[in-house]
Amino acid sequence: MAHDYHATVEWKRDGAAFLDNKYSRGHAWRFDGGIEVPGSSAPSSVPLPYSVAAAVDPEEALVAATSSCHMLFFLFFAAKQGFVVDRYVDDAIGSMTRNEHGKLYISKIVLRPDVTFSGSKQPSKDELDALHHHAHEECYVANSIKADIVVEPKPPRHA
Repeated sequence: MAHDYHATVEWKRDGAAFLDNKYSRGHAWRFDGGIEVPGSSAPSSVPLPYSVAAAVDPEEALVAATSSCHMLFFLFFAAKQGFVVDRYVDDAIGSMTRNEHGKLYISKIVLRPDVTFSGSKQPSKDELDALHHHAHEECYVANSIKADIVVEPKPPRHA
């Protein structure tokens, strides 16, 4: 079964010079639910003031999408096995390097989930690892990109 996902990305010059590359890289991402997210190039790629530090850049979005997808599958599998998750925090990081053709790409994404569980049923380390492994294998985003996805969960927390 195929699904389509839509996003509208809009940038406007707003009268700024263009050919000199001194234009804002700020733009908007709009999603079907109605939310609008400010986007920009990363300040490490395009210096301020032509990028917008407070906006989300595509590289951050890829890391966040990977982390979010993994988390959603993890929560699903944890609930299915009777583990009550109270909190899930992931301080994920993506690393950019050059590929064999000298092109920059996100070569590695490290997920570091920190999960707090409550209730009498607590996962063992092996069960926690299995939940993360299963979530990683099923994550649509991880299955869609060629970067290495590494999961480094912190030990389970208890409320």
